[in-house]
Amino acid sequence: MAGEIPDLEALERTGTGKGAARQARRAGMVPGIVFGGDVDPLPINIPFNKLLKMLKAGRFKATLFNMKVEGHDDVRVICRDVQRHVVKDLPTHVDFLRLRRTTQINLFIPVHVIGEEVSPGLKHGGVLSMVRPEVELIVTAGDIPDHVTIDVSEVEIGESVTISSVKLPEGAKPTIDRDFVIAQIAAPSGLASQSDDDDEDEVAADEVPATEMEAGADE
Repeated sequence: MAGEIPDLEALERTGTGKGAARQARRAGMVPGIVFGGDVDPLPINIPFNKLLKMLKAGRFKATLFNMKVEGHDDVRVICRDVQRHVVKDLPTHVDFLRLRRTTQINLFIPVHVIGEEVSPGLKHGGVLSMVRPEVELIVTAGDIPDHVTIDVSEVEIGESVTISSVKLPEGAKPTIDRDFVIAQIAAPSGLASQSDDDDEDEVAADEVPATEMEAGADE
């Protein structure tokens, strides 16, 4: 289970319709609705500044929240839509879906690395590059992992760790069908530069006209 599901505090909105929504916006709130889960929809208000900050942080629609509304049981929700002002591009309404424990959702899960202290590639000066510090997985709401783990203990310079080599939590699967790279160990910049210089020297030698090389041999 994920150890840290962020709380999202909201207020129950009294009244529905455009009038109540306009009143909420004038009070610095963004009106919204929580639906699904065989329970009546719950109209809510969320402080505008708080919602805008979360939206700017990114991946708002791919984050699982523990919604807290006074007078109601906490419920896990995920955003399904954010309506925005056509000119100002600011949030004007937000929809949340209640989740059952068996509901499948897409979430970005952090990647943890093990084996760095014994990795032959790192021991020889290689640099670990995290291509995907998070991977998007399809998981069930009742069994969300804290992270996925990659092992670089046998990875050499120039080699990569792909999703196919990772043991995923039970019931989880990637949203991408192909075998994609999560991390790789690249050559140190000095070694890479030296290799480039060697290549240039070889090219330079190849570009010397044959007549000049023959003349040098005769001398």
